[in-house]
Amino acid sequence: MRNKIISSLAGLFLILIAFQASAQFSLSGEFRPRTELSHGYKSLAGPDQDASLYTAQRTRLNARYQSDNVITFLVLQDVRAWGSQAQLTGNEDFATSIHQAWAEVFFTPELSLKAGRQELVYDDHRIFGNVGWAHQARSHDLAILKYQEEISLHLGIAHHENTNVTNNIFDGNDAYKDLQFVWFNKAWDDASLSLLVLNNGVPYFSNDEQKVNYSQTMGGHTKFKIGKFNVAANAYYQTGKTGSGDDLNAYNLLIEATCPRGITWGYERLSGTAYDDDQNKSFTPLYGTNHKFNGFMDYFYVGNHANNVGLNDIYAKYSYSKDKLSLNAHLHYFSAATKINADASNYLGTELDLGAGWKISDEAKISCGLSFMFAGDSMELLKGGDQSSTNYWSYLMLSVTPNFIK
Repeated sequence: MRNKIISSLAGLFLILIAFQASAQFSLSGEFRPRTELSHGYKSLAGPDQDASLYTAQRTRLNARYQSDNVITFLVLQDVRAWGSQAQLTGNEDFATSIHQAWAEVFFTPELSLKAGRQELVYDDHRIFGNVGWAHQARSHDLAILKYQEEISLHLGIAHHENTNVTNNIFDGNDAYKDLQFVWFNKAWDDASLSLLVLNNGVPYFSNDEQKVNYSQTMGGHTKFKIGKFNVAANAYYQTGKTGSGDDLNAYNLLIEATCPRGITWGYERLSGTAYDDDQNKSFTPLYGTNHKFNGFMDYFYVGNHANNVGLNDIYAKYSYSKDKLSLNAHLHYFSAATKINADASNYLGTELDLGAGWKISDEAKISCGLSFMFAGDSMELLKGGDQSSTNYWSYLMLSVTPNFIK
C-alpha cells in the first residue's frame, strides 16, 4: 500500500513537472482603496461650495495562463464607493464585472492573434491607454493581429452591434461602433519610433437609419537621446468628421526632455476651436490616459474640454526616489490654444501637483498627493465657478497586489 502511495505521488509530481515545463499559471489580486478630498476638482469651486471627502476602491482578481502557443488572461473587477452598499446585503447590486478576458494564439513565434476584452496601451498612452488611475480603467472589445520581430506591427479591428442580430444597429455605451488601427514600432539602442493610423467610427441616426461618422487620427511618437538628455515627442493630426458630423481639422504636438537629475521640461499643444471658427479644430485624445498629461486635477480632457478652445501646456516635472521613498512635483502653465472670445485672455491657470510614495514591500505601497489650481479669469468662462476660491485636490491611496499563485 505504501509503495502504491509513493508511486502515485511520484507520478503526480512528474505530471506537475511536465505541466510546468509546457505551461505557466499565475493568480494575483489587487486591493486599492483611495480617499480623496477636493474643492474645485475638474471645475472651479463655487463661492459657497463645501469640500467633498469620499473613498472608492478597486478590487481585482487576475488569472494568467501561458503555454507554448497560447496566452489567456482574465481580470475580474469590482469598483465601488465606500458606503454605497448596505451592510446587510440581500441581492448584490454592484456585481463584479469582467475588465479583461482575452486569448492570444501564436501561429508562429512572430505572428499571433489576440481577441477579446483587453486594454490597449501604446507608446506614452496619449491616444491609447488603460486609464489605470481611474478605478474602473478602460478596456476594449476587439481583435489584434500582431507581427513582432525586428519591428512590431499591430492591426486592430472592432465592430460593435446590439444583441439583436437581425439589424445593424449599435446604441451601446462605447464611444465607437467601428474602429480600425495600424500601429508600427521600430526600436534601436538609444531610440524608438512609432507610427499610428486610427479610423474611429461614431454612430448616429438619420431618418431612422443608423449611419457612421468617421474620423482619422494619424501620427507618431518617438524617443531618443541627445547627450545626457532623454527626449520624447508626439505629433498627431485629426481629420474626417466629428460624432456630430462637423468637419474636423485638428492636431497635437508634444516635446519634452528629461535630464539625469530627474527634471523634465515639456510643452504640449492640443489645437482648439475659436469662438468665431466655422470648422471644428479641436483635437481629441480619444482613448488615452489623459490624467497622465495635463495636471492631476483633471481640468482638461478627462471626460471634459472636448470640442473646446484647445490647450497650451508648458510644464516642468521633478521626480526623486531613494530606497522605498519616492517624491514628485509638477508645475503646469495652462492657456487656451485659440481665442475664447474677442476680449478674454488666453491664460487659464497654473497648477501645482505634489506627490509622495512609500514602498512597504513588493506587494504593498502607500501614496499621497496634493494639488492646487491657481486659475485665471478666463477659466471661469470655460468652467464656471469662482477663480478666487481655493481650488485644491488631495488623495491618500493604499495599493496591495498579492501573488496567490506564482
